[in-house]
Amino acid sequence: MSKIQTTPRAKHRLVVVGGGFGGLETVYSLRNVDLDITIIDQRNHHLFQPLLYQVATSTLATSEIAWPIRHLVRKYKNVKTLLGTVEGVDTTARTVLTTDGEVIPYDTLVLATGARHAYFGHDDWEPYAPGLKTLEDATMIRRRILTAFEKAEREPDPAKREEYLTLVIIGGGPTGVEIAGTIADLARDTLKGDFRMIDPATTRVVLIEGGPRVLAAFSEDLSAYAKSALERLGVTVHLGSPVTECHADGVEFGGRSLRAKTIIWAAGVQASPAAKWLGAPSDRAGRVVVNADLTAPDHPEIFVIGDTATVANGGKGTVPGIAPAAKQQGQHIATTIKARLDGDETPRPFVYRHAGDLATIGKRAAVTDFGWIKLKGYLAWWLWGLAHIYFLIGVRNRLAVALSWLWISVSGVRSARLITQRDIAEEITAEASAN
Repeated sequence: MSKIQTTPRAKHRLVVVGGGFGGLETVYSLRNVDLDITIIDQRNHHLFQPLLYQVATSTLATSEIAWPIRHLVRKYKNVKTLLGTVEGVDTTARTVLTTDGEVIPYDTLVLATGARHAYFGHDDWEPYAPGLKTLEDATMIRRRILTAFEKAEREPDPAKREEYLTLVIIGGGPTGVEIAGTIADLARDTLKGDFRMIDPATTRVVLIEGGPRVLAAFSEDLSAYAKSALERLGVTVHLGSPVTECHADGVEFGGRSLRAKTIIWAAGVQASPAAKWLGAPSDRAGRVVVNADLTAPDHPEIFVIGDTATVANGGKGTVPGIAPAAKQQGQHIATTIKARLDGDETPRPFVYRHAGDLATIGKRAAVTDFGWIKLKGYLAWWLWGLAHIYFLIGVRNRLAVALSWLWISVSGVRSARLITQRDIAEEITAEASAN
């Protein structure tokens, strides 16, 4: 293994690309080490992705799940924050290249660039079925959901009105299940009494999963409970029927067509192009196949973590792409860097500690699987809520989110159902005129 190159004239230069859970945890764990740290992200905020769907479904405001990166690291004098988009890595010169032409040198590089939604070769579906990975995705999906009700209110044709009141979610993992349950609550509780020409309770929420069950990562009994809980909320669940087409008028799956004006994609992700930057091997989702110590093949000075990497999990498949795993990887990298700076070059295999799986179904039910104990229903929902509140950043945000959830649970009212784009009224008027 090549040793870290340091010189008396300068501190060791660590560049972290990505301000998500893994990248930020790496920086946080090295805040008191004598390093020059540069963190680069194409957005100025750290995002709490597990609750992103709650912004998309009008439960929470954007400011409750996202925080400026500069603010989070303001006390760390050895950390510099850059807003920019990385377009490549020169592994020979050990530099990071940005789209605006800046060249940033590094001694150690951490790539934690995350992932985007993937359409399994059907990228032309994206305009009709947006995915959910960023705040922009969330506010756009919120716009589509709420606008569908506004258009239905103005639509005189019953058949077209039904299309607006049909919302389809593709993918039965945690995100798909959580979105479907929350939209059902929104339609039946929150919007009750808000409209005069339509009854939001008649909204048809359809969840389509290509596999044999929802929440496939959970045990079969919890998966079955989640399906039953969704159906009690009024969600129609279709299993074993992969979607074969998405278009402006709806979806096709299992040999049938379903007309719907709102489609949400929750079926798959694609890693950032980090593997191409490094010329490294990757899996089908584009994630870098890293060594046991999280370094890129042939590049011990480069670490790849989070959704950007595929990490073997000791005979148990691969490490899941979830926030706790990314944070553990960030801590592992920090420990390795500290050891290397002290002259210890011994490779340290990453060992993942799985705390459990959690998913919520609407505002009063959830499933949790910690291996040694499994919970479902209202108690699981409370546990799910406490776990997510704990990982939020700042007392103010924890209180704000807790109060929002409590108010919604008691009253059903969601305060974040705002359509913010200026062209909405014109769009609805134009469509009504065309009809």
